[in-house]
Amino acid sequence: MLVYISVDMEGVAGVVHVDQTRRTGHDYERARRWMTAETNAAIAGAFDGGASAVLVNDSHGDMRNLVLDELDRRAELISGSLKPLSMVQGVTAEAACALFIGYHAGAGSQAGILDHTYYGRVVARLRVGGKDWNETALNAAVCGALGVPVALVTGDQTVCAQARAHLGQVMTVAVKEAITRYCARTLLPSIACEKIQLAATEAVKQPPRPFRPPAPYELELDFVNAACADAAELVPGTRRVGGATCAYRAPDAATLIQVIQAWTTLAGTTMV
Repeated sequence: MLVYISVDMEGVAGVVHVDQTRRTGHDYERARRWMTAETNAAIAGAFDGGASAVLVNDSHGDMRNLVLDELDRRAELISGSLKPLSMVQGVTAEAACALFIGYHAGAGSQAGILDHTYYGRVVARLRVGGKDWNETALNAAVCGALGVPVALVTGDQTVCAQARAHLGQVMTVAVKEAITRYCARTLLPSIACEKIQLAATEAVKQPPRPFRPPAPYELELDFVNAACADAAELVPGTRRVGGATCAYRAPDAATLIQVIQAWTTLAGTTMV
């Protein structure tokens, strides 16, 4: 049984500030080890639950954060970017389920540590079918299109609530309680890892149904300013529906992810 794991950093226990999540930050080296430890906990739990193989995708920032020397040797890793499917690169129909570790709340969330959706510098809000979607929902839709259910989501209490709202009976582990965007009451890393391992073990044994919202997907993205939307509008098929808002009708979840990546990459070139 193959288990797929996508790992972000903002939702890891102890992480509360951008200084911890950026390679140039003073606390980055410590935070990446907390991220690696939570990944190892999920890997161990997956094997405890019956996995015969585990594939991990480093899904944060430049996507080369996990400390390979400290990663569970039973797993394989996808590292680096640019990735066509970004945070769910490498997921296939062979996977029995997916685990989302260290995830965070979507852009515009209240009481969500470092809330954003894909590229926080340029994305103010993202909607699919008129409803706010975060990275959990976007990535789960890609997995679901392949028949792969998301069995576990970990992060703060807000992303856990959002995961349950989008995905239904998904298992969640809140490793911290966000108070504001940059403040949380957090579990110690060792305790968080214990909880993640136990949850992963149970999650892979009885995964829920895949998240399969019907296609096509009506995407709307509010950028932080009109210059970002000017750049995104260069993508063929894009419709400008507001001063800082672009829309796109994606035929499938993979295209949805690729359009978001193209838009935000272009939009990022306008930031000075």
